[in-house]
Amino acid sequence: MIRFEDVSKAYDGRPVLSHVTGEVPSGGVLWVQGPNGVGKSTLLKIVLGLVNPDSGVVDGLSGRRVSAVFQEDRLCPWLSAIGNIRLVVPSMGRVDAEAALDAMDLPREAMARPVRQLSGGQRRRVAIARALAAPADIVCLDEPFTGIDAASLPDVAARMAAGTQGKDVLLVTHDHASATPFSPSTLILTSH
Repeated sequence: MIRFEDVSKAYDGRPVLSHVTGEVPSGGVLWVQGPNGVGKSTLLKIVLGLVNPDSGVVDGLSGRRVSAVFQEDRLCPWLSAIGNIRLVVPSMGRVDAEAALDAMDLPREAMARPVRQLSGGQRRRVAIARALAAPADIVCLDEPFTGIDAASLPDVAARMAAGTQGKDVLLVTHDHASATPFSPSTLILTSH
């Protein structure tokens, strides 16, 4: 379980998070909602250890491994889809990396190409597969469905929900339908 107690964060004196309290149930999903600019991504960055809160406490992170899908893909463009996964999980063999990409329905012919040659939706599938393949206890998903075509979205969301089972998940998305397979509890952030 991850617990936020009175967490606040400001950038250059401008409050982004203000006294946020909530929790991610053990092995459950917290769907973080709110308008743009209220600190949803900042909350995930705090969990990832990329940003420190100005005040408040976040419990339940010590000794736990975290993976993420960021708003931008953060892939190594010169590596293949398989290479991007194996960069994060070096012990994973090619067959297992292909299986992780298969789970996100990436076409076989795209797996060995440098990701800079893939479409935006294909790159997004690689980023998702990489986050799910990483040995993590906590998964942060920041607008993970960006770039996934509408026809594929329900299937990708269901596969992501299955791939995060038993892990503590923080999910930021504006897509209500895609959050449904995760059966999340909800934390709504409001503007200041």
